[in-house]
Amino acid sequence: MTHPDTYRPAATRAVPGPPRRSPVPARVALRAATLAAALRDRLRDGLRDDAGYTTETVIVTSLLAAAALAVIAIIVAKVTGAANAINM
Repeated sequence: MTHPDTYRPAATRAVPGPPRRSPVPARVALRAATLAAALRDRLRDGLRDDAGYTTETVIVTSLLAAAALAVIAIIVAKVTGAANAINM
């Protein structure tokens, strides 16, 4: 027996065999690739479809924030008026 680091002539070197087969059948690999492509396309198309929804959400949120500020201003004005009306 020779040491693995020793030189061996070309005739005794291991000859590569046939390519190894994948443990996953070709049918399963093809189906997985098809499903991945369909999911990728659906996600890409879905992102384009939601572009208007994002703008609508921003507008509605800003209107609600403005309404909340107006309500707070009215409450502060009424509380301040009531506090000024107290005589001691």
